[in-house]
Amino acid sequence: MIKSLNGAHILVTRPAHQAENICHLIEAQRGVAVRFPTLAIAAPDNACAIQNTLAQLDKYQWLIFISANAVRMHSYPVDDGKIKKSKSVRIAAIGRATAEALTLAGLPVDLVPEKGYNSEALLAMPQLQQMKGQRCLIVRGEGGRDELATTLRNRGAEVDYLDVYKRMIPSIDSSQVNSLLVHDQLDVITVTSGEALQNLFIMLEEKHHQRLLAVPLVVISNRIRQIAAGMGFKRIAVAGCPSDSAILETVTMCVTGGIEWPN
Repeated sequence: MIKSLNGAHILVTRPAHQAENICHLIEAQRGVAVRFPTLAIAAPDNACAIQNTLAQLDKYQWLIFISANAVRMHSYPVDDGKIKKSKSVRIAAIGRATAEALTLAGLPVDLVPEKGYNSEALLAMPQLQQMKGQRCLIVRGEGGRDELATTLRNRGAEVDYLDVYKRMIPSIDSSQVNSLLVHDQLDVITVTSGEALQNLFIMLEEKHHQRLLAVPLVVISNRIRQIAAGMGFKRIAVAGCPSDSAILETVTMCVTGGIEWPN
């Protein structure tokens, strides 16, 4: 049973449309969810190119979705807002959350990592080892990581990108977060991407950065942990998986003293 958060202030940096579930879980455990999205998801400027690519899916053997945001594609309706199903293309999801979004969109998921939720986990799957002559379309946000495409190309695949959204820094009031930092009342920060963490520093005044670095930080991967350590965070906890329940469990351990931090 998860212990009570007993009024602890937990900073939630997820995009606003993805933050409510974890916020409700925090509040259900008597915590205070401080909503401060450091990423916003917006439509890119290439609507015509997206529609043209989606009309030619039959030339691909693999359609690979990098995130739940990549699935939604809400600004580019094709067949009533959904990608037209094709018998020739198989659909891969980078993790469980993305697979769930595909299922909700009415799209069959042919491949999802058995363990893990990143490019490395997907690339480890047997179905993606022999890729000579295969054409892949990676559906993602602008400026995503290139490791997946690079590895698939090295294995013989032809790889194209379809950038269906862009990430932006939200224009929001930071006074509540600044005040919590000044009064040492921010208990834990949650971050689910390296870009969100970097944006957090941009969005807060520099005079508060040292206080920010002293707050325990919960992340969802070792890659983000390394980014955070490089920025100067000392107390970093990695959730067992990117699910909201796992994040909440790790947050609770931070608040209740269940983690031994380095001196």
